[in-house]
Amino acid sequence: MNIFLIGSGGREHALAWKLAQSPNTHKLYAAPGNPGILQEAELADIDINDHGAVVRFCQMNQVELVVVGPEAPLVDGIADYLRAADLLVFGPDKAAAQLEGSKGFTKDLCARANIPTAKYARTSNAADALAALDDFAIPVVIKADGLAAGKGVIIAETREQAVDAINDMFGGGFGEAGAEVVVEEFLTGEEVSFFAITDGQTVVPFGTAQDHKRVGEGDTGPNTGGMGAYSPAPVLTEELQQRVMDEIIKPTVETLAAEGTPYSGVLFAGLMLTESGPQLIEYNARFGDPECQVLMMRLDSHLARIMIATARGELNDIPEPVFDPRSALTVVMAANGYPGSPEKGGKISNLREAEKDGVKIFHAGTAVVERSLVANGGRVLNVTALGKNATEAQAKVYAAVDKVDFDSGFCRRDIGWREVAREAGD
Repeated sequence: MNIFLIGSGGREHALAWKLAQSPNTHKLYAAPGNPGILQEAELADIDINDHGAVVRFCQMNQVELVVVGPEAPLVDGIADYLRAADLLVFGPDKAAAQLEGSKGFTKDLCARANIPTAKYARTSNAADALAALDDFAIPVVIKADGLAAGKGVIIAETREQAVDAINDMFGGGFGEAGAEVVVEEFLTGEEVSFFAITDGQTVVPFGTAQDHKRVGEGDTGPNTGGMGAYSPAPVLTEELQQRVMDEIIKPTVETLAAEGTPYSGVLFAGLMLTESGPQLIEYNARFGDPECQVLMMRLDSHLARIMIATARGELNDIPEPVFDPRSALTVVMAANGYPGSPEKGGKISNLREAEKDGVKIFHAGTAVVERSLVANGGRVLNVTALGKNATEAQAKVYAAVDKVDFDSGFCRRDIGWREVAREAGD
């Protein structure tokens, strides 16, 4: 089958790498792509925001399946447009993608389906949001309702910070994403990510991971799109995973189907492991980045087969996904200045030497300029490896990181620290 992949980041490079390995993939196309994806797929020179252009390209090139990597096109409704043109799509329709596109939508669904999540108030003006603060303890979480590139969540340590966040969001600081605001109870515990694949009826687990959002070591500094991750996350035990499926994932899928907006694709649940059990922090309607990279390193099943069955509504007809029991860990090499204004144009070299011993480097924000590989974004490379445990995987990754020549870049040196500490008995 000819497959078209939409996206240009490290997540999409990992998906392209895995799709290219599948016997179900005849020809793989991608747009806009990056130099890493170019190693796995033929890049299409089209505007992915032009849904008509995507359909025409697929028709001209006998593409049968479209895999949508990032969230913005899904929230914009690209899957609806493609399905109307009789194309198979891995990714939810616009209505179901509200799980990521609107935090208020998700919180309201949790209330209807009795899904464990933090207490909240959904507001459409600053006055109501400020009044709602009286019902919450400090610290409190203030969230812009819409997509904000991972930056629309503020953990306010004081009431003054909460007031400032609310006024900033309603004042346009987050654009359209702040047209509504969710005030939310602050949960304590350990964060973890759980993934599931669903065709709208059948739901199967698709691994666990734990990422590091803060830019600085020791989980300090501003939030980012993610500075690294590892999988599996043993803190999410088999018993807890079953609770997540029974109490969070399945009720979500069943409720959406019953309400006429069935969800098809990957469900990425961000969870907090509280004293009372797992609670949903938020949903994403696509694979995480960089969680996808570690999941793809561990996936032993054919990704294309899973995606085709999901898009056809035939997930129940194939075996559940199988994962390598070893640990995978990825470290993000970012450009200086990230997550603010990243320094672009810095040269990158020696990747071939760094990729020895089973290490895989996924490209995120890279470009080729005058035959040289250069940084072209905030998060630039994802250095990834498997190991018998997180400790071994971490050691392999940082040995590879030290071989990469990227003078204008940096990375955290403690990715996986929680699990490494547990493995050491600390």
